[in-house]
This record gives sequence, C-alpha cells and structure tokens, in this order.
Amino acid sequence: MAEQTILMTGGSQGIGRGLVDHFLECGWNVAAVDVQKMVSADRLEFILGDVSQESTAELAVQKTVERFGRIDALVNNAGISTPGRIKLETLSLEDWNRVLGVNLTGCFLMAKHAVSELRKTGGSIVNIASTRALMSEADTEAYAASKGGIVALTHAMAVSLGPDVRVNCISPGWIETRPDAQHSEADRLQHPAGRVGVPQDIAEMTEYLLTAGFVTGQNFVIDGGMTKKMIYVD
Repeated sequence: MAEQTILMTGGSQGIGRGLVDHFLECGWNVAAVDVQKMVSADRLEFILGDVSQESTAELAVQKTVERFGRIDALVNNAGISTPGRIKLETLSLEDWNRVLGVNLTGCFLMAKHAVSELRKTGGSIVNIASTRALMSEADTEAYAASKGGIVALTHAMAVSLGPDVRVNCISPGWIETRPDAQHSEADRLQHPAGRVGVPQDIAEMTEYLLTAGFVTGQNFVIDGGMTKKMIYVD
C-alpha cells in the first residue's frame, strides 16, 4: 500500500504543529500550509501561503501531489481571531472579513481544490472548528461566526461529497499549546476530565476520523466535558 499523505493548514504552531508531529510519527507524508515559514524535511513539505487566497489552495494541492503523488486526507486547521476582543459596534468590516476569510473561506477553498484528489483515494476531510461555535464570550462575534460556519459547512460538504469523500469536524475546547504552561486547580477542575486539553487530544481524534468509515457530517466536541458542566454564580 502506498504511503498515505495528509494536507493540512496552519501547521507551524499550536494545534497544527501537534497535528504535523503526530502524523509524521504515525508514518504519514505531511504537507503543511502556513503564513509562517517552516522547514521542509523528510516526509514533510512546507507550503507558504495565506489560505484565504484561492491561489494558495491551488498551489498547495499542486505541490502536495508533485511531492507525494496523492492526497488521502485534508485537515483544515488554520485559524485566526481579531486582535483582542472588539465590541460589535466598533468591529471593522476589514477585521470581520479577515477572520471569516482565513477561518471559513479557507476551508471552502482548500476543499474545493483538494476534492478531486481525495476522490481518487477515497479520502477524508477534517475541519477544525471550536466550542465557540456553540457558546461564546462577549465581543467575539467574528470568531464565533467563522467557527459556527465551519460546523455548517462540514455537514453540507459531507452530503455533497459522499459517499466518495467523508467530511467531519472537531470543535476543541481549552487546548493548551504552551509546553511550560501552569494551570490552577480551578482551571483543571472546571473540566470534568480533570485537566486542560493538549494538542495530542485533537490529533488522536483527527486520526480516528480519517479511518472511521461510517462517520461523516459530524461535529465532535473535544473539551474535557467543559461545555456539559452547568455553572451557576452564587
């Protein structure tokens, strides 16, 4: 069997870097798209580009196929938020469009250009949304809207692309990406799982979804149970 190849966005840091490392360790070929420079290596192809631009999606698919010959999976992980919380009445159209462009339009563009290769391999798409698609803090309208859009786009694409290509979504909760971060007892205990999440938690669910042949159109909340815990202020 040919080596499997995964194309993912936002691979230079955070959850994306965890995904890159996990799939390299699992023996996959990895092509990673990011605006931040990475170094290509054995079984890792770096593609510099902004996923909100269609030319980036076209280039990413082209370079991945040129390097590895196939695409078995697409993971849309790239995401940004506004620079700090911005009140709705002062949120600029530029900031709104920028967040939706990267987070939501980027998913659409990457899927649009990768789907022909995914059909050849019977591949799968995993989109990374957020628990912010389901609940919010104040002054996060652009980010919440983009992540809610990803959840809806996921089930729309699952119906459109099935049965050739499965499409699922992961909504991470609090995922700590700083290796030296310290969390209080209160931080840990607000999660029924008793801890804050780590990128490996998302990588493991991603790996499962890429092989779960009867699962499509679904959104999996990976948050240590935090969104299921009722919180009352005394």
